[in-house]
Amino acid sequence: MSQKDQALKENYKSHYGWIIVITGMAVLFSCLGLGRFSLGMLLPSMGISLNLNYSQMGLIGTGNFVGYMISVVLAGMIARRIGARWTISIGLVLVGGSMVLISQAMGFLEVMSLYVATGIGSGLANVPMMGLVSHWFLKSTRGRAAGIMLSGNGIAIVFTGLLIPWVNATLGAEGWRTGWLAIGVISLFIAAVAAFFLCNEPGQKGLMPLGDADTLMTSTKPEPEERKRSNKWAMVHLGCIYTLFGATYVVYATFIVTTMVNERGFGENTAGTFWAVVGGLSIFSGPLFGWLSDRMGRKIGMMVVYTLFTISYVLVAAVGDYMGPVRAVEAFGFITLFFGVGQITGPAVAGFTADITGTFSMAFWLCSFLTASAVVLTKFLRPPSRF
Repeated sequence: MSQKDQALKENYKSHYGWIIVITGMAVLFSCLGLGRFSLGMLLPSMGISLNLNYSQMGLIGTGNFVGYMISVVLAGMIARRIGARWTISIGLVLVGGSMVLISQAMGFLEVMSLYVATGIGSGLANVPMMGLVSHWFLKSTRGRAAGIMLSGNGIAIVFTGLLIPWVNATLGAEGWRTGWLAIGVISLFIAAVAAFFLCNEPGQKGLMPLGDADTLMTSTKPEPEERKRSNKWAMVHLGCIYTLFGATYVVYATFIVTTMVNERGFGENTAGTFWAVVGGLSIFSGPLFGWLSDRMGRKIGMMVVYTLFTISYVLVAAVGDYMGPVRAVEAFGFITLFFGVGQITGPAVAGFTADITGTFSMAFWLCSFLTASAVVLTKFLRPPSRF
């Protein structure tokens, strides 16, 4: 190996971008993993304690996504004013603080209102964090970096799948309050970590984005107007696909544990172990599909993922590449509006359907149909311009 190649290899390993990725794992662990995916584990005991029906459970999840959608509109503007670093940190403070207050809630409206605030904080943290990937990594390494960051979600699922049943078994019917308190305090700690380690631009560290140099060269060329218009339509297309993802995965995340406990007769410990296994598998899915998308393209990667989603639902019953690093936060926010529509409608419809039919089976069949449709939509997704 030549000295030049050796130097490039060392730069790849020691680049501060990987600190951004590790910190991003912690951010996603908090804002999505704890702020969103913990709800499914906490709902059964919280529902009994607060006398919630399925429709109210679904509306609590919907409230979170309403808050998330509000913050998506604001995240780009706030990040431009105060920087991604402080926007993310403030978002995590809101996530942690609202979950601490949920631990003291006494009724449905109080929980729902506070969980809207959790959703606002989640969006303020998640959207700029994903945008940072496009600043720190070029296309050749961006999927891998984003995939590693997304492992934070899986780690949080494992964590809550093991923690919540243990807390409930130890503290009894009101154990869910301690669960909310614990994950809220953890999120506040991660907010401090993010404020310390995150950096808005590689240039602030005297660095260039990590990736192939030829990709960097293409990113500096002006974009023709025709290509800009084409990219906008591609973002709408991608947004429609993202809507189906939002509407389906959130039904699974919100109600799979409730379905296992209330309909299938599983104990909470067994359901928690299952949820932990799901999280354990998802830890590796982010890096795996990130690598797959780098090697085979974003379209193939998404088609594989949606196919697996479809199979999983039946069994129960890429942004920076299109808009470039400078506009990545706005682009991610744009398609997340579509995502929010799906997330808002998904839990409410699933809970309402379950109250009418007495089972979540119909909701999961609908999810499988929607993700199968997403596979077809992804097939016709236009390849992105190079950045």
